[in-house]
Amino acid sequence: MLYKLSVLRDKQYRSLRLEAANEKAAALAAKAQGYTVFSVATAERNTTLSWLRGERFPLMLFSQELLALLEAGLNLMEAMEALSEKEQRPQVRDTLRATLRLLNEGQPLSQAMEASPEAFPPLYVAALRASEKTGGMPEALQRYIAYQSQVEEVKKKVISASIYPVLLIVVGGLVVMFLMGFVVPRFAHIYEDMNGDMPFMSQLLLALGGFIETHGMQLLLAGVGLVVAGGYLLSLRSVRAAMMQWLWRLPTIGERMRIYQLSRFYRSLGMLLIAGIPILSALGMVSGLLAPALRERMLLASEQIRQGQAISTAMEANELSTPVALRMLRVGERSGMMGEMMGRIAAFYDEETARWVDWFTKLFEPLLMLVIGFVIGFVVLMLYMPIFDLAGSIQ
Repeated sequence: MLYKLSVLRDKQYRSLRLEAANEKAAALAAKAQGYTVFSVATAERNTTLSWLRGERFPLMLFSQELLALLEAGLNLMEAMEALSEKEQRPQVRDTLRATLRLLNEGQPLSQAMEASPEAFPPLYVAALRASEKTGGMPEALQRYIAYQSQVEEVKKKVISASIYPVLLIVVGGLVVMFLMGFVVPRFAHIYEDMNGDMPFMSQLLLALGGFIETHGMQLLLAGVGLVVAGGYLLSLRSVRAAMMQWLWRLPTIGERMRIYQLSRFYRSLGMLLIAGIPILSALGMVSGLLAPALRERMLLASEQIRQGQAISTAMEANELSTPVALRMLRVGERSGMMGEMMGRIAAFYDEETARWVDWFTKLFEPLLMLVIGFVIGFVVLMLYMPIFDLAGSIQ
């Protein structure tokens, strides 16, 4: 759920948007980031309108260009001016100009970016804020670019693995629709004057083909209406949340989703810890990346860490680790390199997720082809069954 908070920090009153399971969790996450919370209210997002507004702010490209300009010797003001002047997209240019205006007023970059939360997420702002204290902004940008590249790499693997099954489903569906909407009605006309009994399944199939031919336009409009209604329902956060809850209950898929969530959690947390942000503040910043089921556990773990428990103990008690991750966390506690160790945990999870996706697609694609082939073969067999019976009776 998205919440809008009225907060105070550094003697400045502002509004903040956070993802949280409930109002209490949103307030706790804001307090962990150092804010004083005055009010919390639900902030509904209109997904349809966000599509119409245009492209999202290209944060990855912005970070790469800003890093290149800073490494070329430009100071921050010159780099921001150059980026705003070369930008052609009105929305992106307006965001950069608004940030530049706040920089000219004397605000630090992280504080100027907080005025545009739709473009600069809290995680990004926090990483830059920590770098402002040490003067290591190029290093912070490099860490974020590496972080985002690794996250996108996992997404690309999942998407590329799903392309072929989706194509199979689409092509198979179109073939079945062609058979039922064009071929079956033609056979129905051929068989309508045929004397003798036909197999029951053939009669049922031909009757269905005749119904499709008679009411084809109505069925087409109904299909389009179902697609539109399905798209609208998927745009509702409550529907998507219910679907995610259902997927989480599935034995194997739910565990894979948990591993993927933990990968993002540990990677983001590790990046913030390397940037010098305290563990409790970092936990509050990354809480929005977790699904509601894990977010509640993370808040409990955060409270236990606040009370003095070790990070590994709190993560284990709230099921936010695996046996391998737990041992790596303990090594990180002993060595004092917790941020780097969390990055390695995330890399381990990413490799495990990639292996599972590869295994699943290798198993699912042949099964999907068998199902589609069975459906098409069944339709064709039922169409030709009366012909086979007629040929047998003639013999």
